[in-house]
Amino acid sequence: MVKDPSLSKDFSYLDNAAFLQVEKYLLLQQELDHALRNYSTKWSYFSRSLGLLSRLQTSAPTVQTLSSSSKSFSQNIPSCLWKLGRLNHVAIAVPDLEKAQSLYKDVLGAQVSETVALPEHGVYTVFVELGNTKLELLHPLGEKSPIASFLQKNKTGGMHHICIEVDDIKAAMTELKEKKIRILSEEPKIGAHGKPVIFLHPKDCHGVLVELEQA
Repeated sequence: MVKDPSLSKDFSYLDNAAFLQVEKYLLLQQELDHALRNYSTKWSYFSRSLGLLSRLQTSAPTVQTLSSSSKSFSQNIPSCLWKLGRLNHVAIAVPDLEKAQSLYKDVLGAQVSETVALPEHGVYTVFVELGNTKLELLHPLGEKSPIASFLQKNKTGGMHHICIEVDDIKAAMTELKEKKIRILSEEPKIGAHGKPVIFLHPKDCHGVLVELEQA
């Protein structure tokens, strides 16, 4: 054991043996004080840890409740057997199909298709490629063409309908009927792209004639 020089000043009157005993006692007391300080620090940390654990345990039921509520909320969201896809085209009725073709092809520089007749729908169609979607130019075919009646009300032409793709047109028809959305045909018809299409009544779609096409 190493002597502490400061101790020899206070206990210089003691003999060597007594001094060693006092010095040993004081050193042991210092070690005890150091141990107590460490213990106090560790106990403080341990107490804080217990407090944190207690708060976490108190919060756990709330988290579980929120999780259960979220699960219940998601279960209340109705599942849909079909979904909308991309915008396929915007259809424009035109009184002069050749002039309209020339505008988009020669003036605007777009890629324009050949004219295709669709007697079942009572229209001639021309598609204008736009990259992210298409324009469909519509012109009357036959006396009962719906485009003819449209042009009687809109002499210079205008937007006739929009076409949106769906992944399951039969499922779409079933669900839309359940939701009181009127469909303008009992069964899908084959459209300009050779795929089944249906039209939704504009009065049920905020004034817009909507065509759904099987993707």
